[in-house]
Amino acid sequence: MSGTQSGPERGPEATPETALGTTPERAPETALGTTPQPVPDPERAATVAARAELVRQIEAGGRLRDPRWRAAFEDVPRHLFVPYYFVATPRGYQRLSGSDPDPQRRLRWLDGVYTDTALATCMRDGEVVSSSSQPSLMAMMLEALRVEEAEDQRPDTGCRVLEIGTGTGYNAALLAHRLGADRVTTVDLDEEITGPARDRLATAGHRPAVVTGDGSLGCPDRAPYDRIIATCALPSVPPAWIAQCTPGALVLAPLATGLVALRVTDPEAVRAEGRFLHTPAYFVPLRARTEPTTPPESPALEGQHPGSRHGIPRETLRDDRFHFLRTLTAASLTPGEAHALWQQENHPHRERFGVTVHRTRQYAWLDSPEGPHRWALPAG
Repeated sequence: MSGTQSGPERGPEATPETALGTTPERAPETALGTTPQPVPDPERAATVAARAELVRQIEAGGRLRDPRWRAAFEDVPRHLFVPYYFVATPRGYQRLSGSDPDPQRRLRWLDGVYTDTALATCMRDGEVVSSSSQPSLMAMMLEALRVEEAEDQRPDTGCRVLEIGTGTGYNAALLAHRLGADRVTTVDLDEEITGPARDRLATAGHRPAVVTGDGSLGCPDRAPYDRIIATCALPSVPPAWIAQCTPGALVLAPLATGLVALRVTDPEAVRAEGRFLHTPAYFVPLRARTEPTTPPESPALEGQHPGSRHGIPRETLRDDRFHFLRTLTAASLTPGEAHALWQQENHPHRERFGVTVHRTRQYAWLDSPEGPHRWALPAG
């Protein structure tokens, strides 16, 4: 149905507010004919207040203009999907958990969960392989999907979304709350990630399709999709995603420390094109079962003192917009050439850049796909 919102389908599991690693107290028995009084649960009250404050902050920052997405953030408990996370310390990563026996450490965990920041949730050999994205960035990305357009165009089927990068399952829960679980498919590479996410989603009352597989291949069994959203950084856009879309679909993906929104013009010919949004975006890289054949050159200039080697001023190296340009053009331009373009084009913002995808090639561009500034992206 068009424009409908699917609320949580509560099962027999514990409610999210009590799934904190603690056992809620039972109300004391009362005399016959009297009304039992609920036992105060300070931790539940703390989670409700913390979630409300996070939503208020996101809204104050100009996000969550759509009341249906606001309702999703109000109703879906982030702490259920982040039962623990890792924080960097001088001695390495420290694990904070909602089931820690120390109440002060539990409060630190809860405070971090409802802070507007990304959280490392899965470590492997000292590297972060999965995380819970910054909530305000998630809100911006979800609103940028424009799911209401697809709902208006397909009132009988609604908007079907494929998410690449399940992570904790929190973003899939927000999508399921807004669209209905039957319209959401989410993919991640390892059962180590998808298994717990599937369980947390079920506990929260949402049962989207959670698929363990190579995200770069999409999920053809449940195609076609009206929207694809990726929560992992890409060197280029996998052609399989475009081919699994409906005509006019939107693909939103992190690329070169930015977010590109591609409109699919011809799925059969694998054609899509679009511009970057204004915001910076840093995500854990997409992990695939096979490595790309032409990985992009790493533009890690900051620690190499390139100012003296390439004549690039330090203040330019510290500018996030230059880092974006350098990353986007790393396979085509030298640092010096990127700096010359940066000066020539008056320090261009992300919105001036875009990407065009064809079946066998794709390229980034500045201002216009037919303009003089175009750079090939690695083969998908």
